[in-house]
Amino acid sequence: MTKTVAEIAQMLDAEVIGDRTLEISGASSIEDAKKGDITFASNGKYLKSASKSLASAIIVSNEAKIKVRKGKAIIRTPNPRLAFTRLLELFAPETKIPIGIHPTAIIGQGTVVGENVSIGPYVVIGENARIGERVVIFGHVYIGDEVEIGERTIIHPRVTLCQQVKIGKRVIINSGTVIGSEGFGYIEIEKGHLKIPQNGTVVIGDEVEIGANVTIDRATTGTTSIGRGTKIDNLVMIAHNVTIGENCIIIAQVGISGSTKIEDSVTLAGQAGVAGHLTIGANTVVAARSGVTKSIGPDQFVSGYPARPHREEKRIKAIVSKLPTLLKRIKELEGKVQELEKRER
Repeated sequence: MTKTVAEIAQMLDAEVIGDRTLEISGASSIEDAKKGDITFASNGKYLKSASKSLASAIIVSNEAKIKVRKGKAIIRTPNPRLAFTRLLELFAPETKIPIGIHPTAIIGQGTVVGENVSIGPYVVIGENARIGERVVIFGHVYIGDEVEIGERTIIHPRVTLCQQVKIGKRVIINSGTVIGSEGFGYIEIEKGHLKIPQNGTVVIGDEVEIGANVTIDRATTGTTSIGRGTKIDNLVMIAHNVTIGENCIIIAQVGISGSTKIEDSVTLAGQAGVAGHLTIGANTVVAARSGVTKSIGPDQFVSGYPARPHREEKRIKAIVSKLPTLLKRIKELEGKVQELEKRER
C-alpha cells in the first residue's frame, strides 16, 4: 500500500510542511527508516536524529522546531505517537486467514459455529460450545465443553480454554495461554492437603487482550472475571475468584492472589505481586516489583515492599542509601565517646 503525504495528513487531520506529493509505503523507527518510510519524533530529544534519518516524512508535535530538509515532509499533530500508531495499522502486512474449518479439526456434538469462522488444523472443540461470527482459531487450540466465544475474537496457537469459560467479543488471546485451569485451593489435614473442588468459571469481557503464557484460574465457586478493554501482558498469573475491572493494564510477570478485586483503570507494573482478598482502587498505579500486602484506595501511586505511597518509599530508599555513611559516623562517635570516658577516669 502506498499513500501520499497529503493523503496521510488528511487521514490524521494534520498539517503538512514540505512536499505533499511524496509517496509513503511504510512506517518505521528512526533507526530503521529508509526512503519512502514515515517515522515520528515524540519529543525534542529525537528531532535531530529524525531529521537526519532517511525517512521521507516525519510526524512531530505542533510545537516542535524542526527544519524541513529537501525531499522530506513534516506532519504536525498534537499527539505524534498516537498518529504513528494509526499508521502502523495502515501499513501492517496483511495476514490472509482462510475462512472455514480445517479437515483435521475435531468439533463435538451440539457445538454451534457462526458464519465466516476460521478454525485451523488440529483444533479440538468440545461439546455444546458456541463460536461467534468471524472468530479466528489458529492450530492446536483446545476448547472445552460449553465454552462461549464472542464474534471477531482471535485465538492464537496452543491456547487452552477449559470447560464453561466465556470469552467476549473482539478479544485477542496469544499463544500458550490457559484460561479456566483449576484454582490453587487446599485445606490442610492430618495426612497432608485436601483439594478444594474448583467449580466456578472465567468470564473475559469484550476487547480484552491477553498475552502469551498467561494463566487465569477458574473460580472455586462463582466467577473469575476480566473487565472490558483490559490489557494483560505475557507471563501473568491471575488466581481463582479475582475480579479485574475495565481498562486495566497488567504488565509482565504480575501475580494476583485469589479473591482480590482490581477496580477500573488500575496499572500493575512488571513483577508486581498482590496478596489475596484485597482491593486496589480505581486509577491506582502499582510500580514495578512492588508487593501489595493490604488494600489500596483509588487514585494512588504506590511502590516498594510492602507497597506504600511512592513519595514515602523514595524517602525511605534515600535514607537506606545513606546507611553506610551513617554507620561510619556512628563508629567514629563511639570512638570519641570511649576516649572521653578514658580521660574522665
